[in-house]
Amino acid sequence: MRAIVVKKPGELVVAELARPVPGPYQALVRTEVAALCNATDSKLIDGHFPGVERYPLALGHESAGLVCEVGAKVRAFAAGDRVIGGLVFDFAEPELASGWGGFSEYTLVNDHDAMVADGMADASHGWFECYEIQRRVDPDIPADEAALLCTWREVYGGIGDFGLKPRDRVLIFGAGPVGLSFVAFCKLLGFSWIGLVDPLPHKRARALRLGADAVFSPDELASETGRLAGTLDAVVDAVGHERIINAALPLVRLGGTVGVYGVVSAPTLTIDKARGPYNFNLIVHQWPTRWREREAQEPLCRWIREGALKAADFVTHRFPVERIGEAVAAVREGVVVKCLLDF
Repeated sequence: MRAIVVKKPGELVVAELARPVPGPYQALVRTEVAALCNATDSKLIDGHFPGVERYPLALGHESAGLVCEVGAKVRAFAAGDRVIGGLVFDFAEPELASGWGGFSEYTLVNDHDAMVADGMADASHGWFECYEIQRRVDPDIPADEAALLCTWREVYGGIGDFGLKPRDRVLIFGAGPVGLSFVAFCKLLGFSWIGLVDPLPHKRARALRLGADAVFSPDELASETGRLAGTLDAVVDAVGHERIINAALPLVRLGGTVGVYGVVSAPTLTIDKARGPYNFNLIVHQWPTRWREREAQEPLCRWIREGALKAADFVTHRFPVERIGEAVAAVREGVVVKCLLDF
């Protein structure tokens, strides 16, 4: 099967690998479409993802595909089902590590509920916490939207982890897929004011189309800091940088929240607490809360069915998997919002 492999930091290839063999609680999935995660995949490609040191590794963790084979103890999946979250942790090639392995022509999903029911949901039986969100999607959810659910579920869950609620005033730093998803969801949930900061005009324009009330370049925000100071219930850093965290502190009200979303590359953060109010919450959200991510699927699919949430509003580029180098280059140039890879 074809799979995207990072041979060493900075070197990508499409390799031919052995197809994974499903175990009793697993289903084999033929990938239809995958989605680049601009932040995580870039860190893995560059060799900067915290805790990942072994290369070569098979890349990817966002995809949708069709079940083509099921293990003997699987109850949640059947042949022909569309599923999301397929991964490969163990490859037949002993030298190959897993960067989740989701950019493979065939992946595996695990029947979490069956493992729980049978008393098998623990590390000694090969269970991992991400199995909880490897799920079937209803057939009326198209493949592109299904693939984006991998991002959308995490962001929707992040709203809960940050304690954001309707009627809040929130400012979002970063107009990548995560930041724009925060904009879209906050609008759909009825937030009273949504602002966004990004240096790129085309991304700020997209944020306005998705429901932002105001958009700013970094320089424009600097001139607005006095007016916005102390007025916001929350600021979301969808980039993950201490410079943004410190810029956010003067903007939040007493008891407000600065929420940092995504893996922060730096091992330490220096916070200038004097810039903020006496009381503020700093929440660093580097990993999904799986039960929130799982529960997010139902309301997100409802918005998809209603036409309120569309992949086309986020996807700006798509490439066949063989052109992964071009896809990554486009991400680095800043022209991509979300990029899909077709198998």
